[in-house]
Amino acid sequence: SNPAEMSLARKMAPSVDSVKDLSNLILDKALPAAERELDENTAFARTNGGEEYSEDKLEKLMPWDTTFWSERLKESKFDLKEEELRPYFALDSVLGGMFGLVERIFNVDVKKADGEAEVWNPDVSFFKVFDKDSGKHIASFFLDPYSRPADKRGGAWMDVCIGKSEAVGRDIPVAYLTCNGSPPIGDTPSLMTFREVETLFHEFGHGLQHMLTTATVGDVAGINGVEWDAVELPSQFMENWCYDKKTLYGFAKHYKTGEPLPEEMFEKVKEQKTYGAGMMACRQLLFGLLDMELHSNFDPEAAEKGGDTIFDIHRRMAEKCTPYSLPLDEDRFLCTFSHIFAGGYSAGYYSYKWAEVMSADAFGAFEDVGLDNEEKVQEVGRKFRDTVLSLGGGVEPMEVFKMFRGREPSPEALLRHNGLA
Repeated sequence: SNPAEMSLARKMAPSVDSVKDLSNLILDKALPAAERELDENTAFARTNGGEEYSEDKLEKLMPWDTTFWSERLKESKFDLKEEELRPYFALDSVLGGMFGLVERIFNVDVKKADGEAEVWNPDVSFFKVFDKDSGKHIASFFLDPYSRPADKRGGAWMDVCIGKSEAVGRDIPVAYLTCNGSPPIGDTPSLMTFREVETLFHEFGHGLQHMLTTATVGDVAGINGVEWDAVELPSQFMENWCYDKKTLYGFAKHYKTGEPLPEEMFEKVKEQKTYGAGMMACRQLLFGLLDMELHSNFDPEAAEKGGDTIFDIHRRMAEKCTPYSLPLDEDRFLCTFSHIFAGGYSAGYYSYKWAEVMSADAFGAFEDVGLDNEEKVQEVGRKFRDTVLSLGGGVEPMEVFKMFRGREPSPEALLRHNGLA
């Protein structure tokens, strides 16, 4: 066996070939879109970049030009900056909308319970989760929403405070949800960017898998024991609801006037999601396939005797995934690719895309019944709760997914959501 096979033995993906097959299927759709996007970026640069971007002076955009002009084109297309959206996403409103969503689809009530548990900072809130049918208190969580640069690291994460375990008599799991949003200032509440709203939904998805588990063995309850490439399913699934009009308009109201988010802003937010999706997908597929190739086929001894070096393999994989933007001869990106050499993602970088496929397909189950069909949405939501959110790491993730969806994951929904279908 090789390092890739050893890595996959502990993951959902059954084999190196299965990872390559899924990657190639997505690449077939993403590459033509990426090439069209680059053509559009190039045309925009030639029109707006002055003489140095004329065809006589510059045959094609350099890698550093591509990102710059892609951002300029995005600005000209959408004319929407993140700061313009903040007034419509006050934290308390967003929380109310998110809790309303999980009440609708998962049949749980989330209630604030400040004062019932000790907190480490006045910013932190404590919540209890109740099953709506029985009224039983089934879980709790702490929410630490604001940035505190002096004593709190950046980013956002969910972590386990108390895990469910029959052996030690713990029946009520407790989670930490931590974000780094802007704190309130004077009479102005905490206002979020749309990206921060997505992040909150993402981390709450992780929290729900921890809190709504029915597994009673601690080592496989909640997020424990869930395979690396499946653990992002609930979190990425929750992000999809930020683009659902009914859900978003449940909380997207101006904090001063109460006016809903203008329709044209919502449309631009949705369009921005798919902007540059082809090039982004090809980039991620390159990283995933390069990682898998290095850990399954690279022979360091042969490289020392004149065979392919890691840089040769990088170029070969780029010729397949990003032929429109090949690495320069002096490119040493691999020396900084810490994800796969020092960050735990060796023969595992593909899991980003693998989880995207599953989460999009899971949301597709709701789209299939009609997002406006409340009865059916609730029915599918209960099924998601009883499978993906309940079973923990004690059941193979492919079996869990098939219990929910009735089949293995398909990339069709992801391609559709990214405008690549």
